[in-house]
Amino acid sequence: MAEAVKMQVKLASGEQDTLESRRAAPNPVIVTGGASTSLKHESARMHVSGEATYLDDIPEPRGLVHVVPGLSTKAHARILSLDLDAVRAVPGVICVLTHKDIPGHNQVSPVGKNDEPLLAEDMVFYYGQPIFIVVAEDRHQARKAARLAKITYEELPAILTIAQAREAGSALVWRPLEMKRGDVDTGLMNAPRRLSGRITIGGQEHFYLEGQAALAQPGEEGEMRVWSSTQHPTETQHMVAHVLDRPSNLVTVEIRRMGGGFGGKETQANIPACLAAVAANATGRAAKMRLDRDDDMIMTGKRHDFVVEYDVGFDDAGHILAVDMVLAARCGWSADLSGPVIDRALFHADNAYFYPDVRFRSEPLKTNTQSNTAYRGFGGPQGIVAAERVIEEIAFATGLDPLDVRLRNTYGTGTRDLTPYHMTVEDSIASEIMTQLAENCDYRTRREALREANRHSPYIRRGIALTPVKFGISFTATHYNQAGALVHVYTDGSVQVNHGGTEMGQGLHTKMVQIAMREFGLTEDRVRITATTTGKVPNTSATAASSGADLNGMAVLDAISKIKHRLISFAADHWQVSEQDIQFEPEGVQVGETLVSFPDLVKAAYFARVSLSSNGFYKTPKISWNAETGRGRPFYYFAYGAACAEVAIDLLTGETRIERVDILHDAGQSLNPAIDIGQIEGGFIQGAGWLTMEELVWDKAGKLSTHAPSTYKIPACSDRPHIFNVSLLEAAPNREATIFRSKAVGEPPFVHGVAVLQAISDALASLKNYKICPQLDTPATPECILRTAERLRALSEV
Repeated sequence: MAEAVKMQVKLASGEQDTLESRRAAPNPVIVTGGASTSLKHESARMHVSGEATYLDDIPEPRGLVHVVPGLSTKAHARILSLDLDAVRAVPGVICVLTHKDIPGHNQVSPVGKNDEPLLAEDMVFYYGQPIFIVVAEDRHQARKAARLAKITYEELPAILTIAQAREAGSALVWRPLEMKRGDVDTGLMNAPRRLSGRITIGGQEHFYLEGQAALAQPGEEGEMRVWSSTQHPTETQHMVAHVLDRPSNLVTVEIRRMGGGFGGKETQANIPACLAAVAANATGRAAKMRLDRDDDMIMTGKRHDFVVEYDVGFDDAGHILAVDMVLAARCGWSADLSGPVIDRALFHADNAYFYPDVRFRSEPLKTNTQSNTAYRGFGGPQGIVAAERVIEEIAFATGLDPLDVRLRNTYGTGTRDLTPYHMTVEDSIASEIMTQLAENCDYRTRREALREANRHSPYIRRGIALTPVKFGISFTATHYNQAGALVHVYTDGSVQVNHGGTEMGQGLHTKMVQIAMREFGLTEDRVRITATTTGKVPNTSATAASSGADLNGMAVLDAISKIKHRLISFAADHWQVSEQDIQFEPEGVQVGETLVSFPDLVKAAYFARVSLSSNGFYKTPKISWNAETGRGRPFYYFAYGAACAEVAIDLLTGETRIERVDILHDAGQSLNPAIDIGQIEGGFIQGAGWLTMEELVWDKAGKLSTHAPSTYKIPACSDRPHIFNVSLLEAAPNREATIFRSKAVGEPPFVHGVAVLQAISDALASLKNYKICPQLDTPATPECILRTAERLRALSEV
């Protein structure tokens, strides 16, 4: 793009200094700018009209049965007896199935650990673990029946927190990882100044609008067709085949769209799909499982919560000399994806900063809670929160502006460019982005004005922070960095695109349509995207790690290129022109001096027996990773950005409001600026919600107390910034050969929410004249803010 694409949301009235002003303020005025490549979402009309088909909208096959799980009411216990007679006696109940009724393997570990039974056998390991399923004619009957089970337990000690796990010497669900460079012990010892501390970082519920759901329909000779709200159809296919003990070629998994995923449907979708398939196999009838929201939240894993301990050496000018960090995570009862999640936290514990001497270590702790799993950012945000805590600690200790500390420690290019995992940073632009954003939003002038205002405001304190993001793009499991596609051109010139990625609202399908439009010179109505199905594109990777467009876009391009090559070869021979004189344009195909319509060219090629269909494949180049040594190049490239947040906090109630946010984000050569800006806005709001209001609470028995919208708060419209400015970095194509030189825009914007946490910390620091780091934990709820303020008031200034 030659110019930045901006979205501005500005309050129509003047700023007021009360928390009630937001409720009383008029509706905001929205001003947008765009580019010719901002094609609307391919399902936008259906979204707003209610016509878009989600899993529960699929017409139910005749004879459909409903499946509801029976869940454990103990966090850690031995099952002594299981009486299901009352469950079976409920009218409408067809059967009740336990692990004994699984025809294949009672195991759904996504990483081959064999530590995650589909249905509990003789032990339960967390409150909410599925023990049996009720199969009934009606969903209401099944839900009622599931609560009538009589289970006798022998309770065992339950480990619920990181502290308890450490004290008990709990097992690790994954091998611990160490990344190091230099001599951190000597670096810390010789540093002119040194400090240490810890930060507790809370977890997060995915809260997708569409809950976990699956529909399984048996076919002939062992076939099983499954519609699943999954981010990873191939893994779901393999899991269903494993549980039913049949080859994968008998199982087909399909998904047209999800109502949100955020990582919560990467592995967690396997359980509903497998249970529906088991019920369908047992009854010979189609079976559907749609989890109730409470059961969904109680059963499924969350974002990992962390306790990070850090030790840092630095000088009076704020230069970081050495960093030692231990990142401990509550992983839950099984491995799931905890290993790679915590690895990625280590990968990002440097954020955009170069540490001369560094050591990162992980503790993936086993607990008797839900098995935590993938969540947007996949551990990276937790590592970045820790990195930004180190920055603010140094800033308050030295009296420097945190932005100056950030700028003095960013990675260079050609120098100070080696990460803790020994990957060279080849394109460090964090400093330039922060500098440009600071100028654009007048950061330094506003900062001084806020500090002056705080001196005269006893109850409302304001803070401001500008934070960067450097986010690695690629799966750290190298084999996942591959994708397939299948493209058909029909004789009327219409095109069908199939690929292995899944659509969860992020606009992936739209971008794939745009690739076909651009390459063939077609209009939107001539290109059709289909549901993602393992029957068309096999062995695909999860739509995760921000790599959906990168991987699938290149696979689609590969398939299209093969078809275009055949068409060009045919046209050159048919019209007797050079292949170099053939161009696909919006007006048609220019064949030498002749303009041929695309349908006419395709029809002529068909009669000449030219193949008009092709598969495509792509694998990411350059990457490698050795977990044993903690070294390699796990990422193809980095995405960058920066956010400046201004907040106000009420010292009487602890309430926070976000006054203004400015974001400058690096999307490379954006495939679709409007969709990318939407992802940035949504990612920021989700990240700010995680750090300020979304709080997971378990009681002493290990039951999740915050298991419904009534007890778990996510951001609402009124929680958005009063002023919200989002811009894409100008003229910044990806230096790597990605699809049209774009960059991933899925997970990196989530990290912009960290600016809100830092701004709240800045506001609290005014209580001690900015001389003491508030050491604010997350989520920074009103209660947490009041506790922090009370603790600060009790401290003496240093």
